[in-house]
Amino acid sequence: MILDYMVGFTRNTMLKTRRILLGISRSYTATAKRGVLAQDKSKIKEYSPKTTDSHEHRVYVWGFQETGALGLQTNVKKAKERYTEMVHHPTRLQFSNNNEITDVAAGYGFTVYAVNRDDGETLFGSGLNTDSQLGFQVKGNPNDPANLDVIIYPTAIKLPRVQGETDEDMRVKSMSAGRAHLVVLTQNGTIFTLGNNSYGQCGRSIIEEERYSKSALIHRISQEDICGKEDEVVQVECGQDHSMFLTKKGRIYTCGWGADGQTGQGNYHTAGQITLIGGDVEKEKIVRLSCSSDCVLALNEAGDAFGWGNSEYGQLDDSELAETQINIPRALKLTKSIGKIKDVAAGGSFCMALNDQGLVYTWGFGILGFGPFVEQTSKPQHLLPPLFGRNDFSNETTVVSIGCGVFHMGAVNSDGDLFMWGKNRFGHLGLGHKKDQFFPFKAAINGKVTKVAYGVDHTIALCKTFF
Repeated sequence: MILDYMVGFTRNTMLKTRRILLGISRSYTATAKRGVLAQDKSKIKEYSPKTTDSHEHRVYVWGFQETGALGLQTNVKKAKERYTEMVHHPTRLQFSNNNEITDVAAGYGFTVYAVNRDDGETLFGSGLNTDSQLGFQVKGNPNDPANLDVIIYPTAIKLPRVQGETDEDMRVKSMSAGRAHLVVLTQNGTIFTLGNNSYGQCGRSIIEEERYSKSALIHRISQEDICGKEDEVVQVECGQDHSMFLTKKGRIYTCGWGADGQTGQGNYHTAGQITLIGGDVEKEKIVRLSCSSDCVLALNEAGDAFGWGNSEYGQLDDSELAETQINIPRALKLTKSIGKIKDVAAGGSFCMALNDQGLVYTWGFGILGFGPFVEQTSKPQHLLPPLFGRNDFSNETTVVSIGCGVFHMGAVNSDGDLFMWGKNRFGHLGLGHKKDQFFPFKAAINGKVTKVAYGVDHTIALCKTFF
């Protein structure tokens, strides 16, 4: 048997050799080649991924859960159990599977979601509601309802309407949350403020000993009352206890706590009246505002940065005789060397900037991303691109947006990946542990990140699917 096989093998080999020597070989025309290659196309299986819902966005949450800010729990008893205190990994929010979420905002222990729904509800919230920052929420007997100070699952925040206002009018255009207050801008130019107004941060008069718990008060402001008929509000931004309003013409209006100069009104007083601010931004067209505590950064259309508020760690001025509190907007000299700026972010004691080349700069005090031995610098220093996903196989990857909370920072690259670093006491970096992270590290999120809301102890990511 073996002998027959060897004879047959030798014969075939000799025939092939003879054909080569005689120049005899099988050949195809170009058309025939294409026909041969395409003949089995019908057998190739096409991969069609199955998605659990048809919504454009999905939401992932992580960090401190005991406040209810993550909105993951539906059972009060389970929510009180110790093992549910923190969520260390990005976890998909069930609420986003059933609703089309268009925007997210994170306050100090609470979260707000802008949604598009058929029933006309446009705003939902979960988390701490001790100052009615999520509206008047009750349960139980309608005649004797129990007020909810903690909301464990996203619940509708009913914004008051006037006659003739449609669901489209009430869709959220911009929103931002502070320590215990919320500011919402709707499509028809109406601003709603909720929650604590101890410093005038809700844009209304301060009332001594006002009780904010169990309050049904939602303050309504027309944008005409802020900037007149010739302009319109396009962005709202909250600090810890103050609020800012940016208009289409690039003007900035502020109110609230001004002890560190964060209102930019030229003084250190609290202000319940919304006021136009000047200084170095007076003749500039500002396109972006950022604040998470009491230091403010602003960006004009030319890519120049401006700042005011707390500068105890040289965030706004690195000169020897620099003021630690700046009460009027100033053009930043220390950012002049980094080129045209695309984005800015202001944390509790540090600042960030992103230039038009996709380089991320950090300065101030804290975990800045340069390792455990660098905790303060008064000059902006850039973090290397490989820290944000650039490598030999993806050499065009660059950072497209930045952001930060009071103690942590983040950056999103062009691939939709989120990189986090900073303090991590509450697991709000989403890295699977509570240890501080000294370099940018990629968070494991099953989607392309489009926006991130950085709370003081939790993080919310708005994502699109990969397919």
